[in-house]
Amino acid sequence: MAIKQAKVIAVTSVKGGTGKTTTVLALAGILSNKKIKTIIVDMDLHSGVIGASLNLKSNKDIYTLINDYMNHNLKEINDYISKYNDYIDVLPAPKDPRSVGKINSYYIDSLLKKLKYKYDVILIDTNHIIDDINLITFDNADNIIYIMTSDLMDLRNMKTMLAIYKDMNLNKYTLILNEVLNKHSLTPHEINAYLGRNIDYIIPSNYYIKNMKKLIMEGKIVTLEKNYQKDTILKEVIDNILKG
Repeated sequence: MAIKQAKVIAVTSVKGGTGKTTTVLALAGILSNKKIKTIIVDMDLHSGVIGASLNLKSNKDIYTLINDYMNHNLKEINDYISKYNDYIDVLPAPKDPRSVGKINSYYIDSLLKKLKYKYDVILIDTNHIIDDINLITFDNADNIIYIMTSDLMDLRNMKTMLAIYKDMNLNKYTLILNEVLNKHSLTPHEINAYLGRNIDYIIPSNYYIKNMKKLIMEGKIVTLEKNYQKDTILKEVIDNILKG
């Protein structure tokens, strides 16, 4: 009998400021509500937004884990992981951005393979830079969620990325248009025509949460709050990925 491995979901974008990290946290909350054991791996290494957003106080992070791994001092992975609640664990990005360049991408691959046997879902927050670490992350992912807006630079970069995926015959990705942050008046139909591919999901502008900053300051995940648990769009996204 095959050993069950985690579903790996990488959440990314082709430019900053699309609501990517907010989406990662919202997805984690939905998985927690379903009692699905999840770890958030903050691979947006230069920012470390996940740990800050959740008010985590851990002294251990992905850099200390990889450094100990490289030097054969790694004992228990759990020693480097922060617990948010009964169903959400977090492996934070380095607190010191100077540590990022010391992370060997080879060990990222090994780390993700180890985590696959400890969790049901691995949620990975990434940045929009195509480097060795992101490429290894994407290779390990069962699905790559792209959060995009109708910003013209966003659309141009996304069209280029889709062309790359087409050349590589890859289709394990999901496009989500975040209309909450839209600054331009392009319609989804116009965006589909420009990309040459339909958007998979749309987060409508009425999903705007007025007190989101307050929730983040308090280290809360919006989809774990009683008033905000009706996020049917992201529930559908996660349900379809888990079924796939």
